[in-house]
Amino acid sequence: MKKTISVLVENQAGVLNKITGLFSRRAFNIESLAVGVTDDKNISRITIIVDSGNNVVEQVEKQLNKLVDVIKVRTIEEHHMIGRELILIKVSATTRTRQDILNVCQIMGGKIDDISPTSMTLELSDTTEKVNLFEELLRPFSILEVARTGLVALQKGTGGI
Repeated sequence: MKKTISVLVENQAGVLNKITGLFSRRAFNIESLAVGVTDDKNISRITIIVDSGNNVVEQVEKQLNKLVDVIKVRTIEEHHMIGRELILIKVSATTRTRQDILNVCQIMGGKIDDISPTSMTLELSDTTEKVNLFEELLRPFSILEVARTGLVALQKGTGGI
């Protein structure tokens, strides 16, 4: 079962290393990791997706809270969060396939970032499921390159971390 852990940390060099080291020392696998500055430039939000049971997540939360640079930790339940992932995907494109690629992009809500005589680079920001589907629909056009972010998430409603 995948769990989403949101961590607010002091925006300092070495903090991410301390956090990933905590997971590594305990042999916990990180499915996805996304880091970014918040509205306060001194604070970063780390979104971590782990694939484990509740006991592991509780243990990780306790260990994270012990780190000096950690401000707050919260596990966000899937039905209480808004999560998005970004994909940039470059596909082979010819004059015959360009319109079909464009159709997939429009139907999925994607955006064209670059067009060359032999390729198209597209982007989509959506749920992991939709990003997976987008990639799968573009597979027949010969994927040349893919870059995906990890999931970023916020709690729904007025509550926050």
